[in-house]
Amino acid sequence: MPDHPRRTIPDSSRKPRDDELDVYGLTHIGKVRRNNEDAFLLASIHKRVHVESTSLADHQRLTLGDDRLAVLAMVADGVGGLASGEEASALALETAMRYVTETMDCYYGVDAAEPRLIEALQAAAMRAHEAVRNARADDGTPRRMATTLTLYMGVWPNYYLLQVGDSRYYSWRSGTLTQVSRDQTMAQDLVDQGVLSQTAARRTPLAHVLSSALGGDQAEPVVTHLPADWGNVHLLCSDGLTKHVSDERIAERLANMTSAKQVCEALLQDALDGGGTDNITVVVRRVVPQEAR
Repeated sequence: MPDHPRRTIPDSSRKPRDDELDVYGLTHIGKVRRNNEDAFLLASIHKRVHVESTSLADHQRLTLGDDRLAVLAMVADGVGGLASGEEASALALETAMRYVTETMDCYYGVDAAEPRLIEALQAAAMRAHEAVRNARADDGTPRRMATTLTLYMGVWPNYYLLQVGDSRYYSWRSGTLTQVSRDQTMAQDLVDQGVLSQTAARRTPLAHVLSSALGGDQAEPVVTHLPADWGNVHLLCSDGLTKHVSDERIAERLANMTSAKQVCEALLQDALDGGGTDNITVVVRRVVPQEAR
C-alpha cells in the first residue's frame, strides 16, 4: 500500500469506494492495569436491496447495489475499576450502535436531514448515558461506573464527531496534526476559564478528572460537523495513548504510515515503551485512492 504522502488525491467530489477505505483499531491492557476498561467499535452502514421473488429471467442484471451510507468508529474508556469500567464502556458502545441503526433514515439525503442527524447522535449519547446509569443502579449497591465516548461518523461528503469525556479525535492532513475534540476534564475547564495554562493543566491531577462522562453526574455530548476530505487521516484514541505519546510523535507516525494497521501497532508500541500505565486504544481511518475501474 502506498505511503500517505505519495498519494494522488482524486476529485474530492467522488465518494470513496469500499475498497479504498483503510481502517484498523486495536486495544491493549497496558503494563499496569489488571483489566482492560477500554472498548472500540468499527462499523459501516449500508443500503441493500434483496430480491425476494421476480418473474424476470435474469434478475442478476438488475442494479441492486450495496451502497455504503455511513462509516462509524467509536472509542470508549470506562472508569470505575475492574468490571464496572469494562461494563460501562461496552454498554455505551452497544447502546449507541443500537440507537444509530434504529435511526438509519437520517442517512438518506443527509444534507436535508443534517439537523436530524446531529440530534440523533446527541440522543444516542444520552441513551448510552441512561443505560450506564441504570446498570449502575440495578444491583442496588453504590458503585462508580462511567465512560467516555468519542464517535466518528462519516456520511459523505461530511463527517460528524460526537465527544463526551477525554478520549480524543485527531485529524492529520498535509503534515499538520489537529486535536479536534476538546477534553471534558476539570483541568481543561480551568484552562478555558483562564485559571490555568495548558502547561499547568497537563501537570495537575485534575487533568484526569472528567467534568462530563456517560453514566456520571453530568454528560454533555458535543457534536461537531466537518467537511470530509480525501487527504485526511482520522485518529481516535483513549488517554492511554496520549499520556505517553506526544502530539509530535503521533504526527510523525501518521506522516510515515504505510497502513492503518501498521500505524496503530506502532503507536501502541510507543505507548508501551513510554510506560503503558493505562489501557491503550487506537483507531485510524484513511482513504487510499485506487486506480479507476
